[in-house]
Amino acid sequence: MTKSWSELGSYQPRVMKLLANSIQKDRLAHAYLFEGKKGTGKREVGILLAKSFFCENLENFEPCQMCKNCKRIQSGNHPDVHLVEPDGLSIKKGQIQALQEEFSKSGVESSKKLYMINHADKMTVNAANSLLKFLEEPNANTIAILITEQYHKMLNTILSRCQLLSFHPLQPIAIQQTLINSNVASHIASLVAQLTNDTEAALELSKDDWFAQARLKVIKLYEILTTRKGQAPLYIHTEWMGHFNDKEKQETGLDLLLYIYKDVLSVQLGKDEHVIYQDIIQQLKHHALQITQRSVTEKVTSILEAKKRLHANVNPQLLMEQLVLTLQEG
Repeated sequence: MTKSWSELGSYQPRVMKLLANSIQKDRLAHAYLFEGKKGTGKREVGILLAKSFFCENLENFEPCQMCKNCKRIQSGNHPDVHLVEPDGLSIKKGQIQALQEEFSKSGVESSKKLYMINHADKMTVNAANSLLKFLEEPNANTIAILITEQYHKMLNTILSRCQLLSFHPLQPIAIQQTLINSNVASHIASLVAQLTNDTEAALELSKDDWFAQARLKVIKLYEILTTRKGQAPLYIHTEWMGHFNDKEKQETGLDLLLYIYKDVLSVQLGKDEHVIYQDIIQQLKHHALQITQRSVTEKVTSILEAKKRLHANVNPQLLMEQLVLTLQEG
């Protein structure tokens, strides 16, 4: 996700400011705990910190990305940067001991060493106690980065020896920009960014053919509801149910439909820049002139109500048929 500290500023400004300041003043802590939800950039920041720590041409606090150290860290084969991940369901004592042995040797390339423990909350009690000794007697020029989505599951004695950095869930605009930077079409990026605040999940969804088809089917249903009202129940029967064929997909379908009506509302309020379905904005504007704000708000409410009923195990086809009858009124 993150390629430079300045890019990180738009995702995790607090984390960026703190780490950049520490790099500049040469006051990096010997142990950090990065905590936050999946997809918030914790591991990417760990790699970026490693590059800044080892970079041969550090400029201010930005790594050059071009020197031998930066390139080897990027490709995951720097001899003094070690990553520990769960072996099966947990991180075992043997893995931490192997890491300690590695660190008792002098650095291969320099006197510096850095290790990252991913899913640190999955350490067994023995592994955690083994790590504790390691954290209590830090070597000079050694940095530990512990990464977790559930830091409440970790030993307090470990937490107290680390500098805690919390990564906040990403805003849709940040995810949208990341997707566009990864060559995802803007009309797909804007929609996917509303559905998840996990960058990896967003990238996966944006490449999913089922999702691209779902978006088109939702737009078609919207067109039918606004121009050929009587045909909506038949469309649900012939086209919709076959594509949205389980509860998770049905919920996604309702979300995608919800965003269209919210877009109509945005147009009516003069907030065109908030429109998610930018590729059909002319159609939305045409519709916005023919309908009252109150009517659009009622349609939004009826879709939200349908989402609730979906979770109450109402028959999905019946649910959708009733919904489209409601939506085509007014």
